[in-house]
Amino acid sequence: MDFRLSDDQQALIASARRFAVERLAPGYQEGDKSGRVDRSMVKQMGDMGFLGPEFPEAYGGIGVDCVTSGLLLEQIAYGDFNMSYINLLTSLCGQIIAGHAPEHLKEQWLPAILAGEKLVAIALTEPSAGSDAARLTVAAKRNGDCYVLNGEKTSISLADQADVAVVFARSSGQADGARGISAFLVPLDLPGISRSAFDDVGTRAVGRGSIFFDDVRVPLDHMLGQEGQGFVQVMQGFDYSRALIGLQCLGVARASLDAAWEYAKGRETFGQPIIQRQGVSFPLAESETYLESLRWHCLRTLWLKDNNLPHSAEAAMCKWWAPKLACEIIHQCLLTHGHGGYSSDYPFAQRYRDVLGLQIGDGTANIMKMVIAREKSGVRLT
Repeated sequence: MDFRLSDDQQALIASARRFAVERLAPGYQEGDKSGRVDRSMVKQMGDMGFLGPEFPEAYGGIGVDCVTSGLLLEQIAYGDFNMSYINLLTSLCGQIIAGHAPEHLKEQWLPAILAGEKLVAIALTEPSAGSDAARLTVAAKRNGDCYVLNGEKTSISLADQADVAVVFARSSGQADGARGISAFLVPLDLPGISRSAFDDVGTRAVGRGSIFFDDVRVPLDHMLGQEGQGFVQVMQGFDYSRALIGLQCLGVARASLDAAWEYAKGRETFGQPIIQRQGVSFPLAESETYLESLRWHCLRTLWLKDNNLPHSAEAAMCKWWAPKLACEIIHQCLLTHGHGGYSSDYPFAQRYRDVLGLQIGDGTANIMKMVIAREKSGVRLT
């Protein structure tokens, strides 16, 4: 087992860290107020190769492995958790498009998405189908040279900002189950599409909302994968995104811990720096231990993907534990800063609110534990 990073990897990571600290971090709290992603900053991320770096150069990527892509996302999250959502969605949706779209759609959308010129969303959840995503009801009925979409998708990140979305809809007569669900690449400026935004507790710059489809005509060649097989084919990509989410959350936890260590070294009480007091240093030491342990697990999961080895259970472990652990670490770092940490002068409260959402979205902890139990036991739980 070789844990060393190559010179090229180290250079990329250092570049991403500088960008995160110098360019992203200063605007992190502003995004919480504006409720919008800074598109000019997304474009800069694309220019520097931080979006979808695992994709081939032909589409605008730099052809690195998934481990390196995760390490870069981790650095972006260190500076701005919300901006790292763009990395996450680019990698997840980009992988779906690259693996299942016809070539002309790849050429039309992937370079623009990887360049930071277009934002992509994934539209899976519905008002009555969240964790039980196979019970989708949005309908896609074939009509001549199009599929006509009707229904509502909800709790969609970037719902009112994205330019295009990967949309799951039921395209057969089957009422329930994964079979019969197809995936479509849908430009969000098509006639019949309307959108709304939620007033959320966190990730306000990214935002969530609903996308409504009212007789939206989507060309036949915008289907991703085979008809009725979209859910089965595309859901495999979520193992990748779950490992990335782990590093995304840990990037924020790392930023909080770095700030807490520095503060504890400089803050004095009763004539001594508080770092010398075990009540301060031991909780931070415990946080370091948990963070590093989970971080290596996330990287190993990405290594498994790079080597085409099974990693569903490992990815689910990343997804349920990382948001929970990150919230616990951020909480401890806030307390370390005393009364000052409770103010909005520091970003701890916003970080906590932002990360908290991933204990719900993209698969709850209980759903992830069901995945782990199923993979390890071979028994499908209910």
